[in-house]
Amino acid sequence: MARGPVLFDLEEDAAPRPQVSAAPPVPDLSDPPPKGQAMQIAAQLAARRPSRLVGLFWWLATALVGAVVSIAAWSFIAGLMAQYPLVGWAMMVLVAAFLLVLGLLCLREMAAFSRLARLDGLHHGAAEALAQDDLAAARGVTDRLVALYKGREDTRWGRDRLSDLRGDQLDAAGLLALAEAELLHPLDLAASREVEAAARQVATVTALVPLALADVAAALTSNLRMIRRIAEIYGGRSGFFGSWRLTRAVLSHLVATGAVAVGDDLLEPVLGGSILAKVSRRFGEGLVNGALTARVGVAAMEVCRPLPFSPARRPKVRGIIKRALGGLFSKND
Repeated sequence: MARGPVLFDLEEDAAPRPQVSAAPPVPDLSDPPPKGQAMQIAAQLAARRPSRLVGLFWWLATALVGAVVSIAAWSFIAGLMAQYPLVGWAMMVLVAAFLLVLGLLCLREMAAFSRLARLDGLHHGAAEALAQDDLAAARGVTDRLVALYKGREDTRWGRDRLSDLRGDQLDAAGLLALAEAELLHPLDLAASREVEAAARQVATVTALVPLALADVAAALTSNLRMIRRIAEIYGGRSGFFGSWRLTRAVLSHLVATGAVAVGDDLLEPVLGGSILAKVSRRFGEGLVNGALTARVGVAAMEVCRPLPFSPARRPKVRGIIKRALGGLFSKND
Protein backbone atom coordinates (compact mmCIF):
# COMPACT_ATOMS: atom_id res chain seq x y z
CA MET A 1 0.00 0.00 0.00
CA ALA A 2 1.54 3.31 -1.09
CA ARG A 3 2.01 6.03 1.48
CA GLY A 4 1.70 9.72 0.79
CA PRO A 5 0.24 12.94 2.11
CA VAL A 6 -3.27 12.68 3.43
CA LEU A 7 -5.71 15.57 3.17
CA PHE A 8 -8.07 16.13 6.07
CA ASP A 9 -11.20 18.20 5.55
CA LEU A 10 -11.81 20.48 8.51
CA GLU A 11 -15.31 21.43 9.40
CA GLU A 12 -16.31 25.01 8.89
CA ASP A 13 -17.33 25.47 12.52
CA ALA A 14 -13.94 24.31 13.86
CA ALA A 15 -12.14 26.57 16.33
CA PRO A 16 -9.56 28.98 14.78
CA ARG A 17 -5.90 28.05 15.06
CA PRO A 18 -4.20 29.91 17.98
CA GLN A 19 -1.69 32.60 17.09
CA VAL A 20 1.76 32.88 18.64
CA SER A 21 1.34 36.60 19.21
CA ALA A 22 -1.70 35.94 21.39
CA ALA A 23 0.16 33.64 23.76
CA PRO A 24 0.61 34.93 27.33
CA PRO A 25 4.10 36.08 28.28
CA VAL A 26 6.42 33.64 29.97
CA PRO A 27 6.63 34.43 33.68
CA ASP A 28 9.96 35.88 34.78
CA LEU A 29 11.45 33.50 37.34
CA SER A 30 14.84 35.22 37.55
CA ASP A 31 16.17 37.33 40.38
CA PRO A 32 14.79 40.84 40.92
CA PRO A 33 16.44 43.53 38.78
CA PRO A 34 19.48 45.36 40.12
CA LYS A 35 18.72 48.33 42.35
CA GLY A 36 22.21 49.66 43.06
CA GLN A 37 22.52 48.30 46.58
CA ALA A 38 26.11 49.50 46.98
CA MET A 39 25.27 53.14 46.31
CA GLN A 40 22.10 53.01 48.38
CA ILE A 41 23.99 51.57 51.37
CA ALA A 42 26.82 54.09 50.94
CA ALA A 43 24.34 56.98 50.72
CA GLN A 44 22.48 55.85 53.83
CA LEU A 45 25.74 55.44 55.76
CA ALA A 46 26.99 58.89 54.78
CA ALA A 47 23.64 60.63 55.25
CA ARG A 48 22.80 59.02 58.58
CA ARG A 49 22.80 61.58 61.36
CA PRO A 50 24.46 60.33 64.56
CA SER A 51 22.46 60.53 67.75
CA ARG A 52 23.29 63.11 70.38
CA LEU A 53 24.05 60.39 72.92
CA VAL A 54 26.65 58.82 70.60
CA GLY A 55 28.12 62.24 69.87
CA LEU A 56 28.38 63.00 73.59
CA PHE A 57 30.04 59.61 74.15
CA TRP A 58 32.72 60.25 71.52
CA TRP A 59 33.29 63.80 72.80
CA LEU A 60 33.82 62.56 76.37
CA ALA A 61 35.99 59.67 75.16
CA THR A 62 38.17 62.03 73.13
CA ALA A 63 38.51 64.45 76.06
CA LEU A 64 39.36 61.63 78.48
CA VAL A 65 41.93 60.00 76.20
CA GLY A 66 43.46 63.40 75.41
CA ALA A 67 43.78 64.24 79.11
CA VAL A 68 45.33 60.87 79.95
CA VAL A 69 47.79 61.09 77.05
CA SER A 70 48.73 64.68 77.93
CA ILE A 71 49.37 63.86 81.60
CA ALA A 72 51.35 60.74 80.70
CA ALA A 73 53.45 62.64 78.16
CA TRP A 74 54.15 65.46 80.61
CA SER A 75 55.17 62.99 83.32
CA PHE A 76 57.36 61.12 80.86
CA ILE A 77 59.13 64.29 79.65
CA ALA A 78 59.53 65.60 83.22
CA GLY A 79 61.14 62.31 84.27
CA LEU A 80 63.47 62.39 81.28
CA MET A 81 64.52 65.98 82.01
CA ALA A 82 65.26 65.04 85.61
CA GLN A 83 67.41 62.05 84.67
CA TYR A 84 68.61 62.87 81.13
CA PRO A 85 68.19 66.62 80.46
CA LEU A 86 69.38 66.46 76.87
CA VAL A 87 66.96 63.67 75.94
CA GLY A 88 64.16 65.46 77.78
CA TRP A 89 64.72 68.66 75.81
CA ALA A 90 64.74 66.66 72.57
CA MET A 91 61.38 65.10 73.45
CA MET A 92 60.05 68.55 74.34
CA VAL A 93 61.01 69.81 70.88
CA LEU A 94 59.28 66.84 69.24
CA VAL A 95 56.09 67.42 71.22
CA ALA A 96 56.16 71.13 70.38
CA ALA A 97 56.60 70.32 66.67
CA PHE A 98 53.68 67.87 66.86
CA LEU A 99 51.42 70.48 68.48
CA LEU A 100 52.47 73.04 65.87
CA VAL A 101 51.56 70.72 62.99
CA LEU A 102 48.27 69.87 64.71
CA GLY A 103 47.48 73.56 65.02
CA LEU A 104 48.25 74.13 61.34
CA LEU A 105 45.94 71.28 60.40
CA CYS A 106 43.17 72.84 62.49
CA LEU A 107 43.73 76.19 60.78
CA ARG A 108 43.53 74.49 57.37
CA GLU A 109 40.24 72.85 58.29
CA MET A 110 38.87 76.21 59.47
CA ALA A 111 39.97 77.81 56.20
CA ALA A 112 38.26 75.00 54.28
CA PHE A 113 34.98 75.63 56.10
CA SER A 114 35.39 79.34 55.38
CA ARG A 115 35.81 78.69 51.63
CA LEU A 116 32.74 76.48 51.54
CA ALA A 117 30.77 79.16 53.39
CA ARG A 118 32.01 81.70 50.83
CA LEU A 119 30.66 79.59 47.96
CA ASP A 120 27.37 79.14 49.77
CA GLY A 121 27.12 82.90 50.35
CA LEU A 122 27.69 83.61 46.65
CA HIS A 123 25.05 81.05 45.71
CA HIS A 124 22.42 82.56 47.99
CA GLY A 125 23.35 86.11 46.98
CA ALA A 126 22.90 85.28 43.29
CA ALA A 127 19.57 83.58 43.98
CA GLU A 128 18.29 86.64 45.86
CA ALA A 129 19.51 89.00 43.13
CA LEU A 130 17.65 86.96 40.51
CA ALA A 131 14.50 86.74 42.60
CA GLN A 132 14.41 90.52 43.19
CA ASP A 133 15.92 91.49 39.81
CA ASP A 134 18.45 93.65 41.68
CA LEU A 135 21.17 94.77 39.27
CA ALA A 136 23.30 96.30 42.04
CA ALA A 137 23.24 93.07 44.01
CA ALA A 138 24.10 91.10 40.87
CA ARG A 139 27.10 93.37 40.26
CA GLY A 140 28.23 92.78 43.82
CA VAL A 141 27.96 89.02 43.30
CA THR A 142 29.99 89.17 40.09
CA ASP A 143 32.65 91.28 41.82
CA ARG A 144 32.94 88.68 44.58
CA LEU A 145 33.02 85.93 41.96
CA VAL A 146 35.90 87.58 40.10
CA ALA A 147 37.76 88.05 43.39
CA LEU A 148 37.24 84.34 44.17
CA TYR A 149 38.95 83.26 40.94
CA LYS A 150 41.46 86.09 40.74
CA GLY A 151 44.52 83.92 41.29
CA ARG A 152 43.55 81.10 38.90
CA GLU A 153 45.09 81.06 35.46
CA ASP A 154 42.37 78.81 34.00
CA THR A 155 39.78 81.56 34.58
CA ARG A 156 41.83 84.50 33.29
CA TRP A 157 40.22 84.56 29.83
CA GLY A 158 36.73 84.35 31.31
CA ARG A 159 37.46 87.15 33.78
CA ASP A 160 38.72 89.37 30.98
CA ARG A 161 35.65 88.66 28.86
CA LEU A 162 33.36 89.36 31.80
CA SER A 163 35.13 92.64 32.47
CA ASP A 164 34.71 93.72 28.83
CA LEU A 165 31.02 92.78 28.46
CA ARG A 166 29.49 93.37 31.88
CA GLY A 167 28.79 97.04 31.13
CA ASP A 168 26.35 96.07 28.38
CA GLN A 169 24.05 94.16 30.76
CA LEU A 170 21.10 96.13 32.07
CA ASP A 171 19.43 93.57 34.32
CA ALA A 172 20.47 91.06 36.98
CA ALA A 173 19.54 87.98 34.97
CA GLY A 174 21.62 89.05 31.99
CA LEU A 175 24.67 89.92 34.07
CA LEU A 176 24.61 86.63 36.01
CA ALA A 177 24.01 84.69 32.79
CA LEU A 178 27.07 86.38 31.29
CA ALA A 179 29.17 85.46 34.35
CA GLU A 180 27.89 81.90 34.13
CA ALA A 181 28.72 81.58 30.44
CA GLU A 182 32.15 83.24 30.46
CA LEU A 183 33.53 82.34 33.87
CA LEU A 184 31.86 79.13 35.05
CA HIS A 185 31.40 77.21 31.81
CA PRO A 186 34.98 75.79 31.74
CA LEU A 187 34.63 74.82 35.40
CA ASP A 188 31.33 73.06 34.66
CA LEU A 189 33.03 71.00 31.95
CA ALA A 190 35.84 70.00 34.33
CA ALA A 191 33.34 69.05 37.05
CA SER A 192 31.32 66.98 34.56
CA ARG A 193 34.46 65.07 33.59
CA GLU A 194 35.10 64.28 37.26
CA VAL A 195 31.54 62.95 37.59
CA GLU A 196 31.94 60.78 34.49
CA ALA A 197 35.24 59.35 35.74
CA ALA A 198 33.75 58.52 39.15
CA ALA A 199 30.70 56.88 37.57
CA ARG A 200 32.90 54.69 35.35
CA GLN A 201 35.06 53.69 38.29
CA VAL A 202 32.13 52.72 40.50
CA ALA A 203 30.48 50.78 37.66
CA THR A 204 33.69 48.90 36.85
CA VAL A 205 34.53 47.98 40.44
CA THR A 206 30.99 46.80 41.15
CA ALA A 207 30.90 44.68 38.01
CA LEU A 208 34.35 43.09 38.31
CA VAL A 209 34.96 42.76 42.07
CA PRO A 210 32.65 40.12 43.59
CA LEU A 211 33.89 40.60 47.18
CA ALA A 212 31.29 41.37 49.84
CA LEU A 213 31.12 45.06 50.83
CA ALA A 214 33.96 45.86 48.40
CA ASP A 215 31.49 47.62 46.10
CA VAL A 216 30.11 49.63 49.05
CA ALA A 217 33.62 50.75 50.09
CA ALA A 218 34.53 51.59 46.49
CA ALA A 219 31.31 53.55 45.96
CA LEU A 220 31.72 55.54 49.18
CA THR A 221 35.41 56.27 48.53
CA SER A 222 34.85 57.28 44.91
CA ASN A 223 31.95 59.56 45.81
CA LEU A 224 33.93 61.22 48.60
CA ARG A 225 36.83 61.87 46.23
CA MET A 226 34.50 63.09 43.48
CA ILE A 227 32.70 65.56 45.75
CA ARG A 228 36.02 66.86 47.06
CA ARG A 229 37.36 67.34 43.52
CA ILE A 230 34.19 69.17 42.46
CA ALA A 231 34.53 71.49 45.45
CA GLU A 232 38.16 72.16 44.49
CA ILE A 233 37.20 72.92 40.90
CA TYR A 234 34.69 75.55 42.01
CA GLY A 235 37.11 77.04 44.56
CA GLY A 236 36.15 75.17 47.71
CA ARG A 237 39.27 73.06 48.37
CA SER A 238 37.64 71.47 51.40
CA GLY A 239 39.63 69.60 54.04
CA PHE A 240 38.86 66.19 55.50
CA PHE A 241 36.04 67.26 57.81
CA GLY A 242 34.75 69.77 55.27
CA SER A 243 34.61 67.08 52.59
CA TRP A 244 32.73 64.73 54.89
CA ARG A 245 30.25 67.45 55.88
CA LEU A 246 29.73 68.37 52.24
CA THR A 247 29.21 64.72 51.32
CA ARG A 248 26.64 64.31 54.06
CA ALA A 249 24.79 67.41 52.86
CA VAL A 250 24.68 66.15 49.25
CA LEU A 251 23.66 62.58 50.09
CA SER A 252 21.14 63.69 52.73
CA HIS A 253 19.43 65.78 50.07
CA LEU A 254 19.33 62.83 47.66
CA VAL A 255 18.01 60.42 50.30
CA ALA A 256 15.37 62.93 51.45
CA THR A 257 14.12 63.50 47.90
CA GLY A 258 14.15 59.80 47.02
CA ALA A 259 16.69 60.30 44.24
CA VAL A 260 18.78 57.31 45.37
CA ALA A 261 16.88 55.08 42.97
CA VAL A 262 17.21 54.40 39.29
CA GLY A 263 15.18 52.76 36.58
CA ASP A 264 15.45 51.63 33.00
CA ASP A 265 14.36 55.05 31.76
CA LEU A 266 17.51 56.65 33.19
CA LEU A 267 19.82 53.96 31.76
CA GLU A 268 18.12 53.79 28.36
CA PRO A 269 20.68 56.07 26.64
CA VAL A 270 23.43 53.52 27.35
CA LEU A 271 21.99 50.53 25.49
CA GLY A 272 18.48 51.52 24.51
CA GLY A 273 15.36 49.73 25.67
CA SER A 274 15.42 47.72 28.89
CA ILE A 275 19.07 47.59 29.82
CA LEU A 276 18.60 45.37 32.85
CA ALA A 277 17.19 42.62 30.63
CA LYS A 278 20.26 42.66 28.36
CA VAL A 279 23.14 42.32 30.80
CA SER A 280 24.00 40.02 33.67
CA ARG A 281 22.94 40.92 37.17
CA ARG A 282 26.47 41.83 38.28
CA PHE A 283 27.05 44.18 35.35
CA GLY A 284 23.55 45.56 35.84
CA GLU A 285 24.42 46.42 39.44
CA GLY A 286 27.56 48.13 38.19
CA LEU A 287 25.63 50.27 35.72
CA VAL A 288 23.01 51.19 38.31
CA ASN A 289 25.67 52.19 40.84
CA GLY A 290 27.43 54.23 38.15
CA ALA A 291 24.17 55.99 37.30
CA LEU A 292 23.54 56.80 40.95
CA THR A 293 27.09 58.16 41.24
CA ALA A 294 26.30 60.47 38.32
CA ARG A 295 23.24 61.72 40.21
CA VAL A 296 25.37 62.38 43.29
CA GLY A 297 27.88 64.25 41.13
CA VAL A 298 25.24 66.52 39.61
CA ALA A 299 23.88 67.27 43.08
CA ALA A 300 27.42 68.08 44.26
CA MET A 301 27.85 70.47 41.33
CA GLU A 302 24.64 72.26 42.31
CA VAL A 303 25.79 72.53 45.94
CA CYS A 304 29.39 73.61 45.29
CA ARG A 305 28.76 75.96 42.36
CA PRO A 306 28.93 79.64 43.36
CA LEU A 307 26.03 80.52 41.02
CA PRO A 308 22.81 78.57 40.59
CA PHE A 309 22.40 76.81 37.26
CA SER A 310 20.23 78.52 34.69
CA PRO A 311 17.68 76.14 33.09
CA ALA A 312 19.60 76.05 29.81
CA ARG A 313 22.93 75.18 31.43
CA ARG A 314 21.80 72.70 34.07
CA PRO A 315 23.69 69.41 33.49
CA LYS A 316 21.59 66.50 32.29
CA VAL A 317 22.01 63.33 34.32
CA ARG A 318 21.06 61.17 31.33
CA GLY A 319 23.73 62.84 29.19
CA ILE A 320 26.42 62.32 31.82
CA ILE A 321 25.42 58.67 32.19
CA LYS A 322 25.55 58.17 28.43
CA ARG A 323 29.05 59.65 28.17
CA ALA A 324 30.33 57.88 31.28
CA LEU A 325 28.86 54.40 30.82
CA GLY A 326 28.20 54.22 27.08
CA GLY A 327 31.63 52.75 26.40
CA LEU A 328 31.15 49.84 28.78
CA PHE A 329 28.51 48.24 26.57
CA SER A 330 27.34 48.79 23.01
CA LYS A 331 23.78 48.80 21.86
CA ASN A 332 24.38 45.58 19.94
CA ASP A 333 25.39 43.63 23.08
